[in-house]
Formats: sequence, structure tokens, C-alpha cells
Amino acid sequence: MKEFEKLQTTINYNFKNPELLRQALTHRSYINEHPDFKLGHNERLEFLGDAVLEIIVTEHLFNTFPQTPEGDLTDWRASLVNAKMLASIAKDLNIEEDLLLSRGEEKDNNSKARQYILANAMEALIGAIYLDGELSSAKVFIHKFVISHLENILANRLYLDPKSRFQEKAQELVGITPHYRVIDENGPDHEKIFEVGLYINEELIAIGRGSSKQEAQVAAAAQGLINKKWQ
Repeated sequence: MKEFEKLQTTINYNFKNPELLRQALTHRSYINEHPDFKLGHNERLEFLGDAVLEIIVTEHLFNTFPQTPEGDLTDWRASLVNAKMLASIAKDLNIEEDLLLSRGEEKDNNSKARQYILANAMEALIGAIYLDGELSSAKVFIHKFVISHLENILANRLYLDPKSRFQEKAQELVGITPHYRVIDENGPDHEKIFEVGLYINEELIAIGRGSSKQEAQVAAAAQGLINKKWQ
């Protein structure tokens, strides 16, 4: 498929059935604007790819870390297959430039919704590779582009959420447990944005924003971790 040659080169996989790749990159919104489009959107491929991704990552963790408790393996797997990680990998592969989206979705390229679209496209791509080249091809792709991130995740304890990681750092460096305070709230009840401060004693370390207090706390902790003092 000529228009997807660059992507196929990047992932080092050439589709025998290129329509599977086209469908993997087709968002529901595109179908709404192009009702005569002969292929469906990518949600069924996403469903399949999600299952393939999970079993291959699970098998790798199970075989590679025979002494690791189930709870830790679950956290490590979650860090590899969550939407943020998959969206990041999709960006690295430049999947975004090949997505088939509605005009409205094309413009909304920096939103949280775009992150989920990219993550879903990654899962759909895995599903398409599985159907086109069987499990072995999907396994090669997942090991190269997903499981390859595991070493960094374990080395930097990225399987912990930002709040847990910042708390560990704060206790390690200054022996103090951080706390959070709501600084401001804006917007109507159904679209409220919280601004939360991360504090060590009375020192403001970072500020985070989110649509819930918890989300804002996580954002504040993530900002705190960027500060060289807490690395």
C-alpha cells in the first residue's frame, strides 16, 4: 500500500493484505464523514490487538522473571500496555500522520482524546499484524516496540504512579512525606478543573491541574519529578 510504505518500513513489516493496515488506522469519526468507505473502523482490530498484546507481554514477564510475585508482574505489565505508553510508542512510529480521522479530530491533535486514539490505533495495528502474519509476527513487533521499554521502566521504577515515586524520593532525600492542597477550582461542576499544589512541609514544589483532585495530584507529582532536585 503505497501511502503507508513509510510506516511499513518503520515497523519492518510489509502487509500481505494492506487493507488490514488501512482499517487499523481508520478511526470511527472518519467513517461518519465517509459513509461509502468500504472498510470498517479499527475498533474490532483494537479489541483483538489488546488481547494479543496482553498475552505476549504476560508470557514474557512470566518466563523472564520466575521469582517475581504476581502483584509486581501485574504492575509491570500495566506500565507497558497502558494508554500513555502505547500513545507514546505510536508517536515514535509516526502513526499519527497516517491516521484516517474526521476533519474535527484532525484539528484536535493535542488533547487527551488524541492520546487514546493513538493508543487504540497501536492495539489495532497489533491486531492487524496478528491477522496478517499470525502470532509470530505480532510477537516480533511487540518485543521490538513495546517490551523493549521494560528495562527503562524497571530501572526508573516507572511502574509506580508519580505520587508513589515522588513520595519515595522525598522520604529518601529529606525524610518527609509530601502532601497536597487544592489551590484553585475553575469551571462548572460538570467541567471543573482543579489546581493542586505539591508541598514538602510548607514549601510549594509543583502545581498540577486536572479534571479531578486525584488527576491534579498526579500531575503535580509528575511535575515535581521533573525538578532535578527530586531525581
